[in-house]
Amino acid sequence: FFPYIVKKDESITINLPDGAKLAATVWQPNRRDAMSASAEIQSPTILEYLPYRKADWTVPRDECRHTYFCGHGYNVLRVDIRGTGNSTGLYGDEYTEAEQLDGETIIKWICE
Repeated sequence: FFPYIVKKDESITINLPDGAKLAATVWQPNRRDAMSASAEIQSPTILEYLPYRKADWTVPRDECRHTYFCGHGYNVLRVDIRGTGNSTGLYGDEYTEAEQLDGETIIKWICE
């Protein structure tokens, strides 16, 4: 039993300036109080930005960890790096400038 209800959406797309699209899953905490004006809450976000396909072998690990954090009041965003998993574009090497710029776009998306 968690303090917050966990709402999960596996079909998030983050559009990049060059037209590539990053695939993401988001877990969002919601109030248990049905009388609240809005079930969603403002909370900090944990970002996990990896090339290890969010819809593949990391699913059991993600479900356990991210549901736990979300159930305790954190938004969690799991994003496939450009060219990996369900994200479009080409994957080059680790820690490229493009990967870092994409990360900046993700952070801006979180803040909107």
